[in-house]
Amino acid sequence: MPEDSARPRVAFYGDDFTGSVDVLLQFARRGWTARLFVGRPSEAELAAAAATNDVVGIAGVARSLPTDAIEAEVGPALDLLLSVDPDIVQYKACSTADSSPTVGSLGRVLEVARERFAGVAPILFAQPDFGRYTAFGNHFAAERGTVYRLDRQPTMSRHPSTPMHESDLVEHLRRQTSLPLAGLPFTQYPLPGEPELRVRARTSDPTPGTAPQNGATSEDEDHPLAARIRESGAAGLVLDALDEGHLRVVGEALQSLPRPVFAIGSGGLSHAVAISDPREVDPIPARGSETGPVLVVSGSRSAATRRQADHAAASGWLVRPLSLARGPLDDVVAALAAGRSVVLTSDDADAHGMDNVLAAVAEASAEAVRAALPHTRRVIIAGGDTSSRVTGLLGVTSLSIAANPWANVVLLRAHADSPEVDGIELLLKGGQVGDDDLFEAIRAL
Repeated sequence: MPEDSARPRVAFYGDDFTGSVDVLLQFARRGWTARLFVGRPSEAELAAAAATNDVVGIAGVARSLPTDAIEAEVGPALDLLLSVDPDIVQYKACSTADSSPTVGSLGRVLEVARERFAGVAPILFAQPDFGRYTAFGNHFAAERGTVYRLDRQPTMSRHPSTPMHESDLVEHLRRQTSLPLAGLPFTQYPLPGEPELRVRARTSDPTPGTAPQNGATSEDEDHPLAARIRESGAAGLVLDALDEGHLRVVGEALQSLPRPVFAIGSGGLSHAVAISDPREVDPIPARGSETGPVLVVSGSRSAATRRQADHAAASGWLVRPLSLARGPLDDVVAALAAGRSVVLTSDDADAHGMDNVLAAVAEASAEAVRAALPHTRRVIIAGGDTSSRVTGLLGVTSLSIAANPWANVVLLRAHADSPEVDGIELLLKGGQVGDDDLFEAIRAL
């Protein structure tokens, strides 16, 4: 239960569905209770969840939106999250900082948040247990066992929507906003043996130089990293992290800043907050309750997802392009009915003459899932943007964790008004996530 039954400790907006699920996992691993809404809930629905959970979240689509659509999506979501009076509001962004001046602009997000939050916004993309590191402001991301500087990582350097040509995160974000930005290297973090760090001052006025409120004293705000964040003078401050120790210090600092804190970051930021105040918890189950064949619908064009589809084909799955013209699904239904798993890919689908390929992929994927449900209750949706749209089209209202088989792979239980959809197990997979045998490994659970 939250410390205060009327409000959560953390409220977050996820800029895509796969990233939103990662936040659930990071908190659940440390015993924090959480509820994730698919799309924007009513204020009453959010308040009810906030009264019984440490964390509440909204899974959104801002990562794929043009810059001029960011405010209409993110602004009302932040207002809604603020209505439950959280200590920390996180804008969950991808651990590879996916954004550009024209698509999924994090600079525009910072501007929208600036209208609602005072003080410096900490920014943390590092997620060491996922192969994401930031050192002296430069970001690095692992791929197939090798750690690359972000602008040289094979996938992100050639990303179809937001290719990364700059590894310096401050410079990357400066191209998206005129707000003042800065970075704070790990060499300025407090060292072991420094005076005891104080956390959770929870003052309400975060403006530097003002008197503490709500009974807090200056001593309540003496966490050394929190002080450096406040004194930076930036609108947004990029933070380094290379290991668990760095994350813990960042989490302690965030919890000692005057609330409400607005922060932008990956699942590494969620991890940082959670490990600064872990609770006793039973292990998350390693497998779900459903069995039988698996249906994969993929909107991802990443090389990693293509390798996974090819591995599934070599393992006996039916693998074919998704028909964006909403063609017959007889072969898919027949394969699943016979116990054979299926992958429907979009990187090789015929999109000739289509104005909105993403919408077409989502609609065709949702139709395939509906047709498959009489024969399977296990569905993988590949691609963050596709995941958000397909779950919405299926009428999923919220998600909870069903299992965590390994690492950051999460099986979710869907909650929906439709009895056909309610209770199905979903894996929402980011394009770059997973080893080549991921689909077959899930089927084998």
